Amino acid sequence: MAKTLTVRWADAPAEHDYPAAASFLSLTAGPALVEVLTALLSRAPTVQQCAKDILRAARLPLLPADDPEVARDLKKVSKGKPLSPVLLVRGDLGRGRPLQIADGYHRVCASYHLSESTDIPCRVVDLPAIAT
Repeated sequence: MAKTLTVRWADAPAEHDYPAAASFLSLTAGPALVEVLTALLSRAPTVQQCAKDILRAARLPLLPADDPEVARDLKKVSKGKPLSPVLLVRGDLGRGRPLQIADGYHRVCASYHLSESTDIPCRVVDLPAIAT
């Protein structure tokens, strides 16, 4: 019988995750909003969300297991190394705005490949009212 891999998660995002999130967010938001969002993400509580729900809410495809970054994360899991929680900006159903995975898309996909129902620790923030 094959061993089932369980994803271990770090208690908090790595410090380098915030600049990575800022880099991504800067493609869709101005510098002031990016700064606000990354500050909010750094203080947000960590919650659990299911891998399949994150991908659906973000309207993103599941990357294949052989994608280089997904494969790297799967290798970390197989070695028992913890993955960093993901950073999310909540979407808006009424406005048709999807969830944004500011950092951690590959980790979400790697987790999904192990089980679509994997609970993933996330930091989720709302877009500030000034931006909507």
